[in-house]
Amino acid sequence: QVQLVESGGGLVQPGGSLRLSCAASGSIFSINAMGWYRQAPGKERELVAEVTSGGITNYADSVKGRFTISRDNGKNTVHLQMNSLKTEDTAVYYCNAYGTTYSWTTFRSWGQGAQVTVSS
Repeated sequence: QVQLVESGGGLVQPGGSLRLSCAASGSIFSINAMGWYRQAPGKERELVAEVTSGGITNYADSVKGRFTISRDNGKNTVHLQMNSLKTEDTAVYYCNAYGTTYSWTTFRSWGQGAQVTVSS
């Protein structure tokens, strides 16, 4: 079993910055990719950013140039630096990771969610 624990988030004014972090623990042999999704009220969950074990990143068009995802493979952690935040970035942000356990099974795990509110 693989657990993801998120930290960060909170309330910030438009134009401000926040940083989210996520740490994975458990019977992890390898992680293929870690990333962040978000879900705003009344909307579907959407990919925000993802980074593979090889360092390849993928961003939603709406956050390109404003958000930066980074990963520490040795610590199984991922961070999301969010700059120039807009009110439309308000959502619950979920960490996600998928890979292989020591039991040679695949896993896909989610964090508990972190609220990000952008408001003046």
